[in-house]
Amino acid sequence: MELHSHLSNQTNTSYEHVITHLKEKGVRITETRKAVVSYIIDSDAHPSAEMIYKDLLPDYPSMSLATVYNNLKLLLEEGFVTEIKRANDNTTYYDFMGHEHLNVICEICGKITDFMDVEIPSLKKEAHHQTGYKITKEILSIYGICPDCQKK
Repeated sequence: MELHSHLSNQTNTSYEHVITHLKEKGVRITETRKAVVSYIIDSDAHPSAEMIYKDLLPDYPSMSLATVYNNLKLLLEEGFVTEIKRANDNTTYYDFMGHEHLNVICEICGKITDFMDVEIPSLKKEAHHQTGYKITKEILSIYGICPDCQKK
C-alpha cells in the first residue's frame, strides 16, 4: 500500500508536488524520504525533528535521526518547509509551507497557530516594488500571548 493513500486530496496534491519537484532536481526518493515528506505535510502540530523521528520509528526501524534532519534540511533548502523558533526554547520546529499562512507564536507557552488567508503574494509584490529585490522566500512569524495564557 502506498504510504500517502490515506491523505486528503489537498495533502495528496502537495505530496505529489514535492516528490515530483525533488525527482526533477535529481534527488533520490527513498521510503524514509517519502515518510518524512508525508508526515510534515500531514502534520498540523509544527513538529521538531525529534518528534518526527519518534513517530516514524515504529514503521521505519532502520531510520536514523540524522535521516530526518537531512530530509528536513533538503525540504528547507527547496522552500517546502520553514523553521520556527519559540521563545525560551532551543528546539527548532518545522512547518510545511504548501499554503499561504503566517505562524502566530505564544511568547509564554510556545504554542504555534496557523493564521490563514493572509495576502502574502501582495506582500512579496510590495517588497519587490519598494526594494527591487527578487523575493525568493519569506519567513514571517507573529508573536503574542495565546487566549489560554491570557486567562492565567
